[in-house]
Amino acid sequence: MTEHETIQDFLNCRRLAVAGVSANEKEFSRVVYRELKSRGYDLVPIHPSATEIEQDACFARLQDVSPPPEGVLLFTRPAVSEQVVRDCSEAGVRRVWFHRSVGPGSISDAAVAYCRDQGMNVIAGQCPMMFLSNTAWPHRFHAFLKKLTGSYPR
Repeated sequence: MTEHETIQDFLNCRRLAVAGVSANEKEFSRVVYRELKSRGYDLVPIHPSATEIEQDACFARLQDVSPPPEGVLLFTRPAVSEQVVRDCSEAGVRRVWFHRSVGPGSISDAAVAYCRDQGMNVIAGQCPMMFLSNTAWPHRFHAFLKKLTGSYPR
């Protein structure tokens, strides 16, 4: 599967967990969370200490979510991503998206390698907002710049 096909496969899922979604409503992870929710996704927030995010019950661990999500979007620090992907494997989640817009994002080389070793579908380092239809202009512009530089997924 190409990277673009993997992205479309992930976005075609309806039940997603968002690991590392911030308790701070002004953080970018919350912007993405609200946007996905407004588009009809059934979202499950994963945060170690929050009990609720955007009026949705929050879970400390992915293994506590029932039924399990079809995919997990990570906004975690790279060091935390390694544990989250192990949780994904234990919970039977086969699709993992490591968010990145600027900086390292959620990507950990060890976590990505673990996912691939487990046969998971991995998106390592894109922002989902670029791939949503009718998204806001900053995200369309971000996609345009990636196309210009040749780093947009094919």
